[in-house]
Amino acid sequence: MNQPKPKIFVIIPAFNEAQSIDKVIAEIPKDIVDEVIVVNNNSRDETSAVARAAGASVLDEPRQGYGFACLTGIEYAKSKNPAIIVFLDADYSDYPEEMRYLIKPITDEGYDMVIGSRALGNRQGGSMTPQQVFGNWLATRLLKLIYGVKYTDLGPFRVIRFDKLLEINMQDTTYGWTVEMQVKAAKLKMKSKVRLELVIRLLRRFLSICKKPHPQPLSQRRGEF
Repeated sequence: MNQPKPKIFVIIPAFNEAQSIDKVIAEIPKDIVDEVIVVNNNSRDETSAVARAAGASVLDEPRQGYGFACLTGIEYAKSKNPAIIVFLDADYSDYPEEMRYLIKPITDEGYDMVIGSRALGNRQGGSMTPQQVFGNWLATRLLKLIYGVKYTDLGPFRVIRFDKLLEINMQDTTYGWTVEMQVKAAKLKMKSKVRLELVIRLLRRFLSICKKPHPQPLSQRRGEF
């Protein structure tokens, strides 16, 4: 017997991303996603209007901070009780269509959380600063040392079961959000393994490459990965 399709929401924190947010929304696989939620985080441009025109539900969070925006999206989702939440950046630095590969281990194999790994993927030159690369390396090594879990990245492109997300009880209001989630997942011994820290590509911020076409996704170049 076929299992019913799980309700899947995508939460996208957005700050001054009017030139990229519609492209991000357009590439989200609508056959598996039930609702796209863009949280406008005190933008001074037309992010809200562009996102709404692209078909997203738009929330406003005037308190500046990545975590504040994510928490606002979670609070909204509570009233609709999705099964799975996808977190995705608004700057078009990832391939949104690849979320289907991050969702699959949760729906098919019973995992609680899956991280899209930039460290394992093909980073376009300039997509991460040396400080970001080193900070990512250091933080993941400390997580392994302290909690015995092996991650290769703390990137924002991630998928988690909604009940587990609520159990984690996220609190961070800034850019410590991803670290908090992975630390708490490790403490709670959630089912999230390094082999399911799936490879994604990372591009430079969209505004810096707006004259170039978005490269073909790995899933089309090489088949499934």
